[in-house]
This record gives sequence, C-alpha cells and structure tokens, in this order.
Amino acid sequence: MATTDQSQSGVAGRYARALFDLATEHKAVADVASALSSFQGLIDESEDLQRLMRSPVFKSEDQTAAIEAIAAKAGIKGLALNFLKVMGGNRRLAAVPSAISAFNTLVSQSKGEATAEVTSAEKLSAKQLADLKAALKAATGSDVAIDAKVDPAILGGLIVKVGSRMMDNSLRTKLNSLKAAMKGTQ
Repeated sequence: MATTDQSQSGVAGRYARALFDLATEHKAVADVASALSSFQGLIDESEDLQRLMRSPVFKSEDQTAAIEAIAAKAGIKGLALNFLKVMGGNRRLAAVPSAISAFNTLVSQSKGEATAEVTSAEKLSAKQLADLKAALKAATGSDVAIDAKVDPAILGGLIVKVGSRMMDNSLRTKLNSLKAAMKGTQ
C-alpha cells in the first residue's frame, strides 16, 4: 500500500528517511537534527543562499562547493554535511528545506511526538513558542514538536498544521474572507 506521509514520500522524504536511518544507526540523530536546524536558519536568513539552492544555472560542483564552505563556517559536519553534499551532487538542493522538515517529522515520530508546522509573519520568540507548544499539547494530548516557518505574506496571526488538521488564523485569510463577504453584499 502506498503511503501519503510526507516524511516518507517524494524526493525530500526519501532523502530524509535515508538520513534518519543512517543517523539512528550511528546514534547521531540529535547531532544531525541540530546541524540541520542550523542550516535551515541560514537558508531562512539568506536570499542569496535560497537562490543558489534553487537555481539550475549553477553547476552542481559549484553549488556543492558553496554549501561546503557555508557549512564549514557554520560548524556543520559529519552526517549532516555529507547529506548536504549528496543532495548538491545529485542536483537536489532545492529539496533540502523539505527534506529537513521531513527529517524533523521522523525525529518527532520516533519520540512519540506530533509535529506542528507553524507559519507566522515574523519569527516567534522563545516564550511565544513555549506558550504555543503548551497550548498544542493541551489540544492534542501529546507532546508537540514545532516546525516554525516565517512568511511575511500572511501579514499577521498564525497558520498551524498538525497532521491533517489545519487552523488558519492569519490576517491575510481574514482580509480575503472579509473582501469576499463584502463583494457578496453588493
């Protein structure tokens, strides 16, 4: 039977599963998760890095060399570095953010946690993340790992997705609903 679990399907899921299995075998899951989290932070902060990873114009050797240099400066090594190099060598750098997310989901599942994908207009503070985690634990009845993303296009509020359930409380959605309601009354 085919699976629809994002942590195991698609290119990013297959790479994430292979990395998770390897990290488990080497008892380095926490180290790899930390390194990938650091790299995701670098991706989120740099439009140039995002462009490098998405653009088919760059040769895979150049992309891989750039990723290695960035990873060296960030202190990323071992399995996480090898993972990034393999994805670069296979021209799959555009899938790295999805693979990191899928890896984090696998880590959460192995701990018996649910994973919540939270999108906000601005980066959430540690206190906001802790409060959100507590609220989600109360709502779901299990520990929740938060995969936080920033998307200024939502203007404000949050979009929270836990498994197949999604709550869109973003300002953009509220404004679009209001706009649609106002068009309907004319």
